[in-house]
Amino acid sequence: MNTCSSHSRVSSIILTTVSLAAVLCTSANAQGRVPGRRMGIVVDERLSVLRASPDLYGRLLRRIGRGRTVSITGQNRSREGILFYSVRVSSRTRGWLQKEAVIIPRRAGEDERLLRLINASADSDRVARARIFLDAFPHSPLRPGVLLLFGDAAERAAVKLSHDASRRLNAEEMQANDAPVFSYSLNYGGLDRYNRQGVRFAFDHDQRKFHYEGASWREIIRRYPRSPEAAQARSRLAASLAKIR
Repeated sequence: MNTCSSHSRVSSIILTTVSLAAVLCTSANAQGRVPGRRMGIVVDERLSVLRASPDLYGRLLRRIGRGRTVSITGQNRSREGILFYSVRVSSRTRGWLQKEAVIIPRRAGEDERLLRLINASADSDRVARARIFLDAFPHSPLRPGVLLLFGDAAERAAVKLSHDASRRLNAEEMQANDAPVFSYSLNYGGLDRYNRQGVRFAFDHDQRKFHYEGASWREIIRRYPRSPEAAQARSRLAASLAKIR
């Protein structure tokens, strides 16, 4: 067999294979496949319905909790113009999530989008979404501002928790047991959702009031001492320490 002819035939096969692969890749992308996988984090549980098809009328599979990470493998737009991500929640659970339900930390501008949602949130929702921001965007220039928001939201929560605990914890019932009365306050169920977000409260035994212990404010002072937020953090931390004393 002629060596040159053999090499030519092999080259032709390789070129054909490469061309076919390129066509398949182009076709896959045209159908909404995303090259590689990206991690998404659920931030808006009002929209986080996992559906069997990329459509608002698609069969509901389950609702994905806020803060849950999902693997994004594709995307498709519904007839109404809503963009859905094809996601894998676990090895056995897949479906379609509306785009606005999640953020993609590695995508430019997602920190700004989440901050808008944080600013529009209140109470424990603001704390939870700020916590997601702080975990997902460790190098964002918006981080000092979010740390300040996180602390302010926690201090407002402390006021509400103090009121709720004093109203719901019955003094006579607490005294009927041998446990110290103040321990009931520190075990109050309303603290649980905040503890899960890494929020810690100090407790004034005399006034029976909670106060945010100030971790996010101290982080601003430590990591961003020259930021505009640093002066505010020092002021808030000083006021908080004065209350605890």
